[in-house]
Amino acid sequence: MVPVTEAAEHDAPLDPALRRMMRTNEANWDARTPVHLASAFYGLTGNGQRDADPDRWFGDFEWADLGDLSGRDVLHLQCHLGTETLAFARRGARTTGLDISGASVAAARRLASDAGLAVDYVQANVYDAAEALGTQRRFDVVYTGKGALCYLPDLDRWAATAAALLRPGGRLYLVEFHPLLGSLGPKPAPGEGSALLLRHDYLGGRGAIRRDSTYTYTDGPAVRGTTESFEWMHGIDEIVNALTGAGFGITRLRESDELPWPRWPEMVRTPGGWWRLPDGSPRIPLLLALLATRTD
Repeated sequence: MVPVTEAAEHDAPLDPALRRMMRTNEANWDARTPVHLASAFYGLTGNGQRDADPDRWFGDFEWADLGDLSGRDVLHLQCHLGTETLAFARRGARTTGLDISGASVAAARRLASDAGLAVDYVQANVYDAAEALGTQRRFDVVYTGKGALCYLPDLDRWAATAAALLRPGGRLYLVEFHPLLGSLGPKPAPGEGSALLLRHDYLGGRGAIRRDSTYTYTDGPAVRGTTESFEWMHGIDEIVNALTGAGFGITRLRESDELPWPRWPEMVRTPGGWWRLPDGSPRIPLLLALLATRTD
């Protein structure tokens, strides 16, 4: 596990400036939630019923890596609306979701109730998860990803938190957008062509990236409320080193050229229902999956 000196460092209060940025993110996700609930992207309003299926957000390789979840205690960190969290409950897991946004947690509870699934949802900052869930509560699997890590400023603290939430031998499964995907950017800058050019940092280390957007990543109207948010870049080396430093052993690492939604208009549908760049385009990683085991 984490050496005493490192554990003490991660137990220290998070820098107040970072806390303020994360509170801004909390308000931003509160404002995004009603837009996302009504969006066709999430398909929760009766339009696009296929998209309302929680399995839509999972690749077959994820279930292969996770194995049988029946009777397992599964924690989904940064769960937002719980659209993925429900899939764990449907597979027989005792499921808990945690998110920083109170509006998201309230929506997730309603969706679980409507689906007739027993899911325990908790509102908390990831770094406060152990306290919010109870100091004695432990899990077999911690799952996180697909747009989560960029909202965490300190991956060492995140990894230490995940380790503390797992039983010995428990597993962390991270399925996250590849750092290269974030570097390419969602659309060309003014005056640029459609080529996928590097537009943003791949590696972290330059501090927070401030964003201010009246529209979110889904369809729908402008966000009402806080439009400002902060993100942090994290390379694969930072992720791996944070986990090994917290006492995890890396069991599996995957890079995938598919995404669960079409990031660029030229993407084509795969037989599994996800999306990839067309034949003739460079085959590049768009998604990262990492399975790690608490070794002590």
